[in-house]
Amino acid sequence: MFRADVAAFSKFLTMEADTTLPAAESSAIDFALMVRIGAGDHQAFRQLVERHQHAVIGTVAKMLGNPSEAEDIAQQVFLRIWRNAKRYRPDAKFTTYLYTITRNLVFNETRRKSRKKEVSSDAREENCNQLIEANPDSKPDSELLQAELQAAVDAAIAALPEVQRMAVVLRNYEQLSYEEIAQVLQLSVSAIKSLLFRARTTLRESLSDYLAE
Repeated sequence: MFRADVAAFSKFLTMEADTTLPAAESSAIDFALMVRIGAGDHQAFRQLVERHQHAVIGTVAKMLGNPSEAEDIAQQVFLRIWRNAKRYRPDAKFTTYLYTITRNLVFNETRRKSRKKEVSSDAREENCNQLIEANPDSKPDSELLQAELQAAVDAAIAALPEVQRMAVVLRNYEQLSYEEIAQVLQLSVSAIKSLLFRARTTLRESLSDYLAE
């Protein structure tokens, strides 16, 4: 599902130093758009959605493991932005505001789902393996191995506690700084670094068979 992310994920697992990630795009354009959205400008809202919908959908999909659910949650995220645009203040980067809304909706959804009887992780893994093996002649061996690795990565991330999982997704895939992740998750920077260290350790153990190859 997220095949292009495997290489970056491998780097994440070995990232122990506090490396500097690429600087986030300035929030100036987002703030200008939010001012227009607050005044009811639909064109500005469409521009804002186009700028950020891919990142939001990707984040939600990695958190929930379901692309169709991700689109639904992303729509809710942007609907909340539209409804609250008049009250928006640039106290932090717009992406911090955006991912905070995303976090709230994702955590609400995971808690709602946790109250239901869901397919077990073993069953999900079995289903994933069935998808990989469904057409063994349709892909070269290298693509099958890539698909298997990606399924293992997705399953390993899905097995993390939700706060660790969100920290991993925001750091590795969305390339947020420790400081911004701390604001989104309402934790200290040191707590975020600790969360990520534990997550890396868990993921390396879960994926040890693949890392050894």
